[in-house]
Amino acid sequence: MCFCVIEGDGADTMCKEIVGHPFGDPEYTGKQWPLADVRLLAPMLPSKIVAIGRNYADHVAEVFKKSAESLPPTLFIKPPTAVIGPGAAIKIPDFATNVEFEGELALVIGRACKNVKAEDWKTVVRGYTIINDVSSRDLQFSDGQWARAKGMDTFAPLGPWIETNLDAIDLGNLPIKAHLTHDGTTETKQDSNSTQMIMSVGEIIEYITASMTLLPGDIVSTGSPAGTAPMVPGDYIEIEIPGIGRLGNPVERA
Repeated sequence: MCFCVIEGDGADTMCKEIVGHPFGDPEYTGKQWPLADVRLLAPMLPSKIVAIGRNYADHVAEVFKKSAESLPPTLFIKPPTAVIGPGAAIKIPDFATNVEFEGELALVIGRACKNVKAEDWKTVVRGYTIINDVSSRDLQFSDGQWARAKGMDTFAPLGPWIETNLDAIDLGNLPIKAHLTHDGTTETKQDSNSTQMIMSVGEIIEYITASMTLLPGDIVSTGSPAGTAPMVPGDYIEIEIPGIGRLGNPVERA
């Protein structure tokens, strides 16, 4: 296993191995492989995933049946043991009976930080990736808190890589889609946009770091737009964010 810089496009995409971690200027080892010949793992194993819930107005109305004004955003944490990479199976245990996908934009933290002002968020973010905040709705509402419903093993698919050019993504107008394949038929379920976000990326970073220190490699999940839906063993779910890529995972019984 190693960290690589991914360069090129299409069939010419190459993975170039780097020395050590990806938090500074890359130092190349000289080894490289075609992307088609490697297996991508989760691009980061964080000490924690800090997620913002209820941060899209359309999703608040969809899941919680209330207005965003009456039910403000909230924080929760997913453990690192929930992380899997592209292509790895989301495994649903028998006691989780209503499991949904949530395609979200995620931030990868680049340095230890605390009390970051909203306008300074780019100084602490290494890049963007995609996360699927898999959630067992039955447990989420019966438990009254979200640790079990969202923190199970395999419930945080992450990838396919980290886009480190922060200016390459228009956070003010970013489409987010999720495509669910069920019984051989693929349907686009989530088809929303970052324009629905209640708290901006900078506000999220300020809100989190007022309470806790973020460490290099930590993941901040910025919230799910509307369109989440149940998935069952045998399905395939793919999250798509332009400028970052696609994150796809099969669904299996645990």
